[in-house]
Amino acid sequence: MFDKILIANRGEIACRVIKTARRMGIKTVAVYSDADRNALHVKMADEAVHIGPPPAAQSYIVIDRIMAAIKATGAQAVHPGYGFLSENRNFAAALEAAGVVFVGPPSPAIEAMGDKITSKKIAMEAGVSTVPGYMGLIADADEAVRISQKIGYPVMIKASAGGGGKGMRIAWNDAEAAEGFQSSKNEAAASFGDDRIFIEKFVTQPRHIEIQVLADKHGNCVYLHERECSIQRRNQKVIEEAPSPFLDEATRKAMGEQACALAKAVGYTSAGTVEFIVDGNRNFYFLEMNTRLQVEHPVTELITGVDLVEQMIRVADGQPLPFAQKDLKIHGWAMESRLYAEDPYRNFLPSIGRLTRYRPPVEGKTDRGGIVRNDTGVYEGGEISMFYDPMIAKLCTWGATRADAIEEMRLALDTFEVEGIGHNLPFCSAVMDHPRFTSGNITTAFIAEEYEGGFTGATLDASLLRRVVAAAAAMNRVAEIRRTRISGTMDNHTRRVGDDWVVTLQGESFPVTIRADHDGSTVAFEDGTDLRVTSDWTPGQPLARLTVGGEPLVIKVGKVPMGFRMRLRGADLKVHVQTPRQKALAGLMLEKAPPDTSKYLLCPMPGLIVKIAVEEGQEVQEGQALATVEAMKMENILKAERKGVVKKIKAAAGASLKVDDVIMEFE
Repeated sequence: MFDKILIANRGEIACRVIKTARRMGIKTVAVYSDADRNALHVKMADEAVHIGPPPAAQSYIVIDRIMAAIKATGAQAVHPGYGFLSENRNFAAALEAAGVVFVGPPSPAIEAMGDKITSKKIAMEAGVSTVPGYMGLIADADEAVRISQKIGYPVMIKASAGGGGKGMRIAWNDAEAAEGFQSSKNEAAASFGDDRIFIEKFVTQPRHIEIQVLADKHGNCVYLHERECSIQRRNQKVIEEAPSPFLDEATRKAMGEQACALAKAVGYTSAGTVEFIVDGNRNFYFLEMNTRLQVEHPVTELITGVDLVEQMIRVADGQPLPFAQKDLKIHGWAMESRLYAEDPYRNFLPSIGRLTRYRPPVEGKTDRGGIVRNDTGVYEGGEISMFYDPMIAKLCTWGATRADAIEEMRLALDTFEVEGIGHNLPFCSAVMDHPRFTSGNITTAFIAEEYEGGFTGATLDASLLRRVVAAAAAMNRVAEIRRTRISGTMDNHTRRVGDDWVVTLQGESFPVTIRADHDGSTVAFEDGTDLRVTSDWTPGQPLARLTVGGEPLVIKVGKVPMGFRMRLRGADLKVHVQTPRQKALAGLMLEKAPPDTSKYLLCPMPGLIVKIAVEEGQEVQEGQALATVEAMKMENILKAERKGVVKKIKAAAGASLKVDDVIMEFE
C-alpha cells in the first residue's frame, strides 16, 4: 500500500479524500493556490505545497506545477478528486511516465470515455442506446445553428470536455443556439482549456439517472446501483438521491449491466459513473461517462456501505475488489443537498465573502435512527472565493425509507447555520417539502417548472404555520420574562407578563393564550385547539430546538422589533408577537415603500463585466442581451426585462463590480 498520496484538488473533495487516507494510515499532501493558503484541506493534510496564483488555469490545472509538487514531496500516488485534472489524459499519462500511480482509470480509458464525442461513438458501437446528435467538431455559431435545425429544437449544446454544468446550454431557437454556442465555448475554454462543442437532441421530460461502477485490474466490474440526479439548475445538480424512486428492478439491472459492459469495453478501472437520460417509459439513453469520482458519491456510499475512495486507492494499488455483484444490496435511502454560495432570492447568482457563521449539523446517527453526513471544505471565518466552484458543502442524510431520509434532511437543513454570504439552504429546504418532490414525480425540468418566476421563499402550510406560531409565542414569553428581570429598574414598577398575545406572520394573525408551567408552555388558539411547546432556548441563541405538538422543530432565530426573524423549511418569516392593544395600534402604521430601481440595470452578483452589448441612446427590446457578467467560472447574460432606451452606461468591460452596482440607466 502507498505511504503518501498527493491530492490534486481543493475544497470538500480534497478534505473527503484526506479523511479516508488518514483512516487507512496513508499520509497526504495538499496543493494550494494563493487564494487557498488558509483553506481547510491545507490544514488537514500532513504536507502542503503552494502551486501558484488563484486562477485555476495558473495553478490547479497546470500539470507541471502538480508534477513538481509530487517530486518535492515524494508522493507515490495522486488522487485527482473531480474537476480540474481528474479527466485529463495528459495528466494521467504524465504520472504514468514518472512512475507515479494515478488513483483513477488508465489514460486510454480517460481518452476514450472522458471526451464526450468519442464516448458516444464508442457507446453506439457497443450497442448502447444514445440520444440523437452531432458528434463532430463545430466550427462556429452559424454551423451550430444549421446543425441544431437539422436535429430539431430543443437541443443541448455541451462542452466536449465539460462537467459540473460548465459549458452547457439549452437552445430552443436559432438565436439561442448561436448565443449558447459562443457562451459554452468561452466557459469550456476557461474551465477546461478545451473549447470543443457538440450538440444533441434535448429530451423533454427527462430524468437524469446515473450508474456508479467500480472496476479493478483483474477483470472484475460491478455496479453500485443508481443515483437520481434530476433536481438540477442550469444543468448543475442540486439534490441527489439513491436509489431512484422511479426505476424498477429490471430497468436498474439493465442499466447496471450496460454500464459495466461499456466500462469493460474500454479497459476501465477505478470508480466511474455512466450517466443516462431516462424517459417516462423507463427507456434509457447514454449521455456520458465520467471517468472520476462524482460529487454525489456519498449517497451511494450510504446505501451500500462501500467507501468508494478507499476502493479507488486499493484498486490503484492492484488489489482485487473485495465483493461481487451479488453482495451489493440496496440498504435504505440517502439524500444529498449541495450547499452552494448562491443567493436563491437573486435567481441563484453567485455570492462571495466571509463565512461569519458556519455551523453544520452534528454528523453521525440521529435520535430518529437516521444518519447525517456533511462533506465540506470550509470553516467559520473562512472566505468563499470568486475563483472556484460555488459549492461549499454536501449535506447528506440516510433513512430506512425515502420518507425517512427526507425528514432527516428537513431537520438537518434547518439546523445548518450559514451567515455572511448568500446561500441556497432555503431553496433546498423548500424542495424537501414540495409535493411533487416528495411524490417522486420529478424530471430535470423540476426547478424551471416549479420555480418559473424564481425563488422567493417557501410558504408554510397551515399545520406547520400553527406550530411556528406556538413556538414564537412560547419563545416570546421567555424573552419577556427575561426583560422583567433587568436589574436597576425603579421601585414599584414591576412588570407582569400577560397571557394573551397576537402572533402575526405570513400575512395572518393568530390570537393565542399561553399557559406556562415549569416544563414548558401550552399555547391555546381561538378555535379551542392547543399545542404543547418545550425547549431549552434562551434569548440570544441563533438556533432554537423545540418540541411542538410532540414533534421536533428547529428554527433559526434573529431579533426584530416586537418579534423575531424566523427561518425554517425554506421560509424567511418576520414574526411579530404583540399584545392585543399593540396589534391594534400597529394596524394604523403606514408601510414604507421600497425604492424604485426599475430604470437601472444593477449588477446581480460580485463579478467581472465581460461585455457590454448595447450603446447609449440605443433602443432595446424585451429579452435583448445587455451585458455579460462572469463569476465563479460562469458567464451570466443580463437581458432587458422590457422595451426601453439606454440613457447612460456606467460600467465598462473589465470592470469588477459589487452586488447592486449600477451597470446602466434607462430613460
